Amino acid sequence: MSILRALQADITTLNVDAIVNAANTTLLGGGGVDGAIHRAAGPELLAFCHTLGGCRTGEAKITPGFRLPSRHILHTVGPIWRDGRHGEAALLAACYRNCLELANAAQLATLAFPCISTGVYRYPPDEAVGIAVTTVRAMLERLPELREVIFCCFLPEDLRRYERLLASLP
Repeated sequence: MSILRALQADITTLNVDAIVNAANTTLLGGGGVDGAIHRAAGPELLAFCHTLGGCRTGEAKITPGFRLPSRHILHTVGPIWRDGRHGEAALLAACYRNCLELANAAQLATLAFPCISTGVYRYPPDEAVGIAVTTVRAMLERLPELREVIFCCFLPEDLRRYERLLASLP
């Protein structure tokens, strides 16, 4: 049975099989968690990402972790929030599903997600947390090799959102 948990930490410091990068479509770095991951992984990550041809919203790509404690980085592009009536929920759920499928294909056992799309992409955090937890739980039922999924929060209020939802689950 897989473990789901939340913690507040710098995702770049986690010693897991893979961390997820909330990237932009170029995969060439940016602000927030994307910039932090690129800085921590070193210039080799940028060079590798140049070879990938970008990534569409909702999709995911895998790279080595380079200078990070994690062996891999799963890059996914979350939706920019408009008003909730432009497929944002489906695209955000696809980010989680596609990352989990990549993790499964790479035979990873531990994975850490940041809060995807809740920063500069302005996705409402309460809705984003619900989509994250619901999607991951549903996928884990058919991915028994994935032992632990961490929701890594930068902000204490995001941690409280995840803890409340996880505590309410059967």
